[in-house]
Amino acid sequence: MCSAKTANKTSRDELDKVLARIQALRAKTVAQGCTEEEALLAAAKVAEMLHRYGLSLSEVEMKDQSCAGEGIETNRRRRSPFDDCVGTIAEFCDCRSWYEMTAAGHIRHIFFGMPADVAGARYLYDTIEEAFETETKNFKNSDLYEKHTSGDRRTATSSFQTGFGQGIRTKLRALKDARTEKAQASGGRDLVPIKNGLIEDELSGLGLNLRSINTASRKRILSKAFHTGRVKGESMDFEDKLAG
Repeated sequence: MCSAKTANKTSRDELDKVLARIQALRAKTVAQGCTEEEALLAAAKVAEMLHRYGLSLSEVEMKDQSCAGEGIETNRRRRSPFDDCVGTIAEFCDCRSWYEMTAAGHIRHIFFGMPADVAGARYLYDTIEEAFETETKNFKNSDLYEKHTSGDRRTATSSFQTGFGQGIRTKLRALKDARTEKAQASGGRDLVPIKNGLIEDELSGLGLNLRSINTASRKRILSKAFHTGRVKGESMDFEDKLAG
């Protein structure tokens, strides 16, 4: 019969393997660059890993873990359409996120939650950020971009990025809903409420004063560029790739 000490060591070893896998994927993707398709495929793969790991934990084993936090320096003073994806990335990975301003006046994003979930969120952050850069460059080389006057091209780019971000968020929410439905159908226990309780307990101990912000854009949006970006984010098909 397996002892509690042996079971705990097995759980820790499994956690280490998950973290190592996510970190290896992240390093490889960032080094090579990625498209929006690769970023969303990565999101699905990370979700599958986190889901599989989470369902293997008992409530006692999960409560034995401590939450982790990771800050990401943007070196930017202004928010961008990509920043609006950060909250959805955190929700997708069952952790919390917020942002703060550094002493230099730059935006810093924070992910907070179970260690594997935070690692997954950081991985998705990097891959989706890469996708924004890649697809923005592609858009600037497109006929649609060229058709705009020089005075409207910055607005067209911003519109494309806003739409792209919306598509990414829609896709991530759909993937999470599908993941939840699959777990329920297989009779797996939903451990998200347990995670949420642990995270809230640790957050309350930090004494943070977090508040929601309205991220709705007030900038002028060019509909064709926005629609092009949104379709880019929403049109990826993951089923065949996940089966491979």
